[in-house]
Amino acid sequence: MTIKDLNENEFDPYYGRYIHKLSEHIELTEGFQNGKTKVFQFFNSMPENKLSHRYASGKWSIKEILQHLVDTERIFMYRCFRIARNDKTPLAGFDQNIYMSPSGADNKPIDLLLNEFTATRYASIALLDSLSAEDLNCIGKSNGGAMSARAAAFTIIGHDIWHMDTIKEKYL
Repeated sequence: MTIKDLNENEFDPYYGRYIHKLSEHIELTEGFQNGKTKVFQFFNSMPENKLSHRYASGKWSIKEILQHLVDTERIFMYRCFRIARNDKTPLAGFDQNIYMSPSGADNKPIDLLLNEFTATRYASIALLDSLSAEDLNCIGKSNGGAMSARAAAFTIIGHDIWHMDTIKEKYL
């Protein structure tokens, strides 16, 4: 299943900013596997003195962004799972900012954050491997809009790219 199979009616336009970061030839599971390597290498290559850097007051540090990627993947894979299981219960959105302070990301060693990312990614890949194309095509309600299970998953890959691009542009 590739991104070109995804229809615009499978996700809220807000998520297009992430989904449209992806090549039309990207395959879902392969995208998760390749993304795992890219995200790991990107954050692992950061100089220690940059990891707590904020480009402006009130902005997240690089460690906090990595924690945000983990948190977001967990939430979107939960959405993917519920929708793929044909659960029609509307799924709530989440306020990403309230997650940051209790995460303690800036006090975690980068190795711990990278292990958390890797474990989360492996769990996501295992879930995707267990779902059929029919499961991934299911559409539910998430954050007030339509979302297919596969759109929830593709959003994660694009979201990672979005934030790595932001770090390159504003932090380094």
